[in-house]
Amino acid sequence: MDINFNKNEDHNKLLASSLKQKLAKVKLGGGEKRIAKHHSKGKMTARERIDFLLDDPKKAIEIGAFAGDGMYTEHGGCPSGGVVVKIGYVSEKQCIVVANDATVKAGAWFPITGKKNLRAQEIAIENRLPIIYLVDSAGVFLPMQDEIFPDKEHFGRIFRNNAVMSSMGITQIAAVMGSCVAGGAYLPIMSDEALIVENTGSIFLAGSYLVKAAIGESIDNETLGGATTHSEISGVTDYKAKDDADALTKIKNIMDKIGDFDKAGFNRKKSIKPKFDAAELYGILPKKRSDQYDMHEIIKRLVDDSEFEEYKAGYGQTILTGYARIDGWAVGIVANQRKIVKTKKGEMQFGGVIYSDSADKATRFIANCNQKKIPLVFIQDVTGFMVGSKSEHGGIIKDGAKMVSAVSNSVVPKFTVIIGNSYGAGNYAMCGKAYDPRLIFAWPSAELAVMGGTQAAKVLAQIETASLQKKGEQVDEKKEKEVFDKIKARYDAQTSPYYAAARLWTDAIIDPIDTRKWLSMGIEAANHAPIEKDFNLGVIQT
Repeated sequence: MDINFNKNEDHNKLLASSLKQKLAKVKLGGGEKRIAKHHSKGKMTARERIDFLLDDPKKAIEIGAFAGDGMYTEHGGCPSGGVVVKIGYVSEKQCIVVANDATVKAGAWFPITGKKNLRAQEIAIENRLPIIYLVDSAGVFLPMQDEIFPDKEHFGRIFRNNAVMSSMGITQIAAVMGSCVAGGAYLPIMSDEALIVENTGSIFLAGSYLVKAAIGESIDNETLGGATTHSEISGVTDYKAKDDADALTKIKNIMDKIGDFDKAGFNRKKSIKPKFDAAELYGILPKKRSDQYDMHEIIKRLVDDSEFEEYKAGYGQTILTGYARIDGWAVGIVANQRKIVKTKKGEMQFGGVIYSDSADKATRFIANCNQKKIPLVFIQDVTGFMVGSKSEHGGIIKDGAKMVSAVSNSVVPKFTVIIGNSYGAGNYAMCGKAYDPRLIFAWPSAELAVMGGTQAAKVLAQIETASLQKKGEQVDEKKEKEVFDKIKARYDAQTSPYYAAARLWTDAIIDPIDTRKWLSMGIEAANHAPIEKDFNLGVIQT
């Protein structure tokens, strides 16, 4: 290995180590004191509940672990958005589990909590996955009610989705393991089956204090809406459990009886490990995001037996397209090539940039995968589309639009891995979040932005400097540098993969060596949902 490989390896391993440290902190939720208080009530934490429920917690993947990261600091923060979401196996059936974390503001709903719950339901709907809710929440976080209550993508959308999933035949099971109040009380009752835990679980539209204030009735919460009330008097719940473990065991037993699902029929054979060591990804991906490298070397460490059947290898070389298998699943790969390439005409093309011929090739390949019912994997390290008179006269906008149209209208499931740059319209064409990938996740080396930090900071610094000069201020080199550094620091913070993950622009930040696991889990989930419409590219300029 050369010295650059070693430098890259050290840098990327440090990023992976930092990721693990940040995850460990996030997994503490509201902190050790609140966890201890939770345990003192005889309750498991959200993560403990999920681990008890799953057949093997190590075979699960977590969605939105960094949701809320660095947000709501004026309210004490909201680790993981106050809710834990995992895709895993219960009684050998793949499903998605959503558990309120009552150590974070008693499980209250912040705006990001609502967004994360809706993302979990979206995954269930798209993939026809059974969904299990472990409810323990004080309801909407009242200081921010205006940002969580009334809009289309707010709290109420969850109950609408409950109804839609029920009509689609998607299994929903809810266990009330703590508070379940006000509008939130509808979620378990709109599920197929509802359980409630004795002494700790409660369901009511209004608690005892509000009942007293509203109608003058004096009643305690247990009599008002406890386990005995709802299991023996109101009939609201279907099962009464003596404790958390009992409730979770009952869910396992229910899941064990569910029949098989109609499959989409994606091609799968026996999984074969890559010939090349996945740990070498750390050394291949450059430390500097502007450096060149060969995307083929990344792909070789992700696909079965390191075999990649490249499509149109000599044409449109700044995008690689081809067929492979990941953990046995057949996939079509669309990946940005990050090394400078030379065309047959002798022209040089910059790596990571989408040219007209690259977009044209990708469009055709995406159509082929839809024709053959092959899931698509997009590997992003893109700086955008090529600019300049030659590209404009060559119809780059037209060819880019064709690629965006193909991505938008694709009916096979799409999965997006952001390993490096994800800038501007390149993010869109390579199936960014706006284009409905079934899962979208990033490596710690990822950057998401309209353009690179240095470019953007230069533009913004020029604007700010001109504004200062108009006001009559003297702007020397020192002042210019001060303005640039300030803007660059702010912009770099916003391009961080953690900034994106906090806002659920991505589903997760993962260690590169876990990429195969995430893609395999995602395709297996997608196989639950048969394709119900034909691929149609729509009207495009040719």
